[in-house]
Amino acid sequence: MLCLPAMRSARTPRPSRPAGPQPRPAARLVCFNKPYGVLSQFTPEGRWQGLKDWLPISGVYVAGRLDADSEGLLLLTDDGRLQARIADPKFKLEKTYWVQVEGIPDEDALENLRRGVQLKDGPTRPARARLMETPAGLWERQPPIRFRQNIPTAWIELAIREGRNRQVRRMTAAVGFPTLRLIRAAIGPWTLEGLAPGAWRQLQGKPEDLLPPYNSRP
Repeated sequence: MLCLPAMRSARTPRPSRPAGPQPRPAARLVCFNKPYGVLSQFTPEGRWQGLKDWLPISGVYVAGRLDADSEGLLLLTDDGRLQARIADPKFKLEKTYWVQVEGIPDEDALENLRRGVQLKDGPTRPARARLMETPAGLWERQPPIRFRQNIPTAWIELAIREGRNRQVRRMTAAVGFPTLRLIRAAIGPWTLEGLAPGAWRQLQGKPEDLLPPYNSRP
């Protein structure tokens, strides 16, 4: 039997690649006013709803969680760098909360929050804290918070640059004023403005244009 040489097939020329770096695709950033009782994940769990019950979109991921029993601004993105810049504590992106507490905090309590309080997992970083009026346009929470009769409540605006588990609640408890209701009002330059509970808006652009500035403050 003769062993004939194999026939070579004609090579298909490879498509040429444009020279130089290619532009990154546009990034998506979703701002969502998360209602009470919704998890910071798409899948529901137990008595809590998931994001898929509210957001008819896919391919985006949470950038900084918000507890199911808290409300307010939740950011989602499809860009890894943007997600890290928002969620990673090393970038010290400021997060602003409206906190309804039991009792009326005095200046000493507010100053303790500003300087930092000692928690079980260590002292907190300096924060901004002030008394505020009831937020304008505030919606009713469902279910309503539970008040204790004859004990007044107050609202604090608290801005922190870290994100420990249930940190704001633990901070107000540490200065003697338990949190009754917690709403995240802003993350860096992004706010709740114009978003009713359950509403969302999508921003789209170059990742470098959406990235917030890095803050080197301690």
